[in-house]
Amino acid sequence: MRLLKITIVMSLMFSYACKKNTNKKNANQNVSKFNYNHVKPNKGVLKGVIELGTSGFNLFVIEVDSNKNWELKQVSYGKSLISEGMTTPDQIFQNLKKNIKKIIEFGVDNENIYTVISSGAIKDELTKSIADKLKEQKHQFEVVSLKEESVYGLKAILPQDFYKNSFVVDIGSGNTKISFALDNDFKTAETFGSKYHQKGTNDKEVSKKVKELVVSIPQEKREYCFIMGGLPYKLAKHMRGKEERHTQLLIDIKGYSELVEKEGRAISSGLNIYKSILEETKCKKVLFDWHANFAIGYLLEK
Repeated sequence: MRLLKITIVMSLMFSYACKKNTNKKNANQNVSKFNYNHVKPNKGVLKGVIELGTSGFNLFVIEVDSNKNWELKQVSYGKSLISEGMTTPDQIFQNLKKNIKKIIEFGVDNENIYTVISSGAIKDELTKSIADKLKEQKHQFEVVSLKEESVYGLKAILPQDFYKNSFVVDIGSGNTKISFALDNDFKTAETFGSKYHQKGTNDKEVSKKVKELVVSIPQEKREYCFIMGGLPYKLAKHMRGKEERHTQLLIDIKGYSELVEKEGRAISSGLNIYKSILEETKCKKVLFDWHANFAIGYLLEK
C-alpha cells in the first residue's frame, strides 16, 4: 500500500512538471528569435546609477565609451514600496547608502555614481518626503521629468538602426510612456500606469485613453515595439527560455492567461494597457530588452 501511494505521488509530480513545461512551450511557440549584435564599448569607463521608482528601487552599472556604446556590468532589482505606502524616508535613505556601497565595491568612482527619481514616483506625497530627507542629508539626486525619462529610455533600448521603423513603450506602475524618433527629435507622451486599478480607474477608460495616445505614432514606425517596464518584465520572464538579450513577447495576450490566474489584478491591468497598444498599432513584433532602462539612458548622457 505504501509503495502504491509513493507511486501515485510521483506520478502526480511528474504530470505537474510536464504541464509546466508544456505551458512554457506553448507560450513560446510560433515566436521567432530576434538577434541583434550591439557594439561593445571600447576603452570605456564604469558608471553607476540608482533608480527610485514608484515600485522599483534598482541599481545599474554600465561600461560606456566615448561613442556611447555600452554594456551592462551589474544590475540589482529591488522594491521601493512607495506605491504601497509601506516604507519611510529613513528606510529609503539607508537602502540608498547600501546600494552606493555596492557600486563602489564594484569599482565605480564616486564622481560616476548618480541617483535618479522617476517621473511617476515624484507624484507620490511619500516620495516628496523622501526627497526632503535626501536634501537634509545633503545627498545629490535628480528628479527626471517625463520628457527626459522617455528620451533616456528610448536611447537605452532602441538601436539607431531601428529609429525609422520602431517605437518605444515603458509600462511602469505610475505611468506608461510612449516615444519615437522624428526629424532629429524625440516625441513622447504619457498615460496611465499599470497600477491604475488601485485608484479606482476602470479598464475601459484606460484602454480608450491609451488608444487615443498611440494614434500619434506614424504608420512607418509601427513595425517593431521595443518595450520595458515592470509589466513587460513579468511577461518576458514568463517567456524567457535562455540567457538572451531580447525576448520577443506574445501579440496574443491569451498566452499569458496562466500569469493572470496567478497574479490577478497585479498583471491584468498592465495587460489591458499592453493589449490596447497592440490593437491600435498592429505592430509585428514586441521586443523586451533585458538590459535596458531609462536610468541607463540617463548615464549615457553623463
